[in-house]
Amino acid sequence: MTAMQPTETITVETATVGCDGGGGALGHPLVYLTLDHEGRVECPYCSRAYVLKEGVKLSHGH
Repeated sequence: MTAMQPTETITVETATVGCDGGGGALGHPLVYLTLDHEGRVECPYCSRAYVLKEGVKLSHGH
């Protein structure tokens, strides 16, 4: 069985992203997602994939 592909892949430069489905009234509640150690996360509502931009290094402090 083949894994389903995300509906959209968005390249980001931050470890935390906000996703609202991008559809205004047709979207979903705003959720904040944190990239995993591989630099990606998928929205549980709309299956958008967020991936860290190549070459971007995330800081691990405040």
